[in-house]
Amino acid sequence: MIRILGIDLSLHPLFVIIMLFSVLTGQFLELLTLFTIVLIHEIGHVVAALLVGVTVKSVQLLPFGGVAVIEDHGRLTASREIGIALAGPLQNGIMIVMALGLQQAGYGNQEFLVYFINANAIIALFNLLPVLPLDGGKVLQATVSLFLPYYYTLLWSGRVSVAASIFVIVYALLPLGAGGGLRLNMVMIGAFLLYSNLTDHRNLPYRFVAFLMNREAVYEYHLRTGSVARPIVALSAKPLDAILRLFKRNQYHFIYVLNGEGNVVAVVPEQRLISTYFGM
Repeated sequence: MIRILGIDLSLHPLFVIIMLFSVLTGQFLELLTLFTIVLIHEIGHVVAALLVGVTVKSVQLLPFGGVAVIEDHGRLTASREIGIALAGPLQNGIMIVMALGLQQAGYGNQEFLVYFINANAIIALFNLLPVLPLDGGKVLQATVSLFLPYYYTLLWSGRVSVAASIFVIVYALLPLGAGGGLRLNMVMIGAFLLYSNLTDHRNLPYRFVAFLMNREAVYEYHLRTGSVARPIVALSAKPLDAILRLFKRNQYHFIYVLNGEGNVVAVVPEQRLISTYFGM
């Protein structure tokens, strides 16, 4: 692990395994190229995050991308998350255009340029798959969070990603039933995706608590812009955590509390509910 500008940079064990295989099979140049592509891909994420005031604590490089640990302090809106996620594949697109330019001009080793273009395309397209923690999964999750309550966005995007990860592993193992070979790379990728999504699913309560603790930024934006608050209607007997799970990411809420007869008995701003929830 090395530390650059306060960001911890490390290689995932999966990358180390592939590195060892590349040395044994004489494909070290291809691995070095792959490492460079992945590094530039992740630099795109890091720069995009820093530009919108988000702190990047660490980056772990994988053969097909990386995992960035972000500390947003409430600044990570859906649009910013989408921008940060797309910044990685954008770097791959830029590198493809540059390599195509060199190819058309007749510069460089043409065989290597073909490999470079294909590697960039594969990494970009794979990362755009709508499965967490890939970039496409983050874009989909952020987009869905604009329409659904944040808690249920996290819950269902996590469940769908777990199911997709299992599908990747099963697909990779199918040739064994027909007497074929094992798709080892796909098995490792599926296992990584499954482990990441199961870990993320276990951390759902902590992510939701962090979401609630950072709602002050939404309130400040509401005051500054005069945006319309989104009402939430709930019976007085409804559990507090069930009401909080209806909060949407980029919207400020007033809660209209109804009695048993369906009459409004109180209008409560969301800060009061959050303060009550945390016992403040």
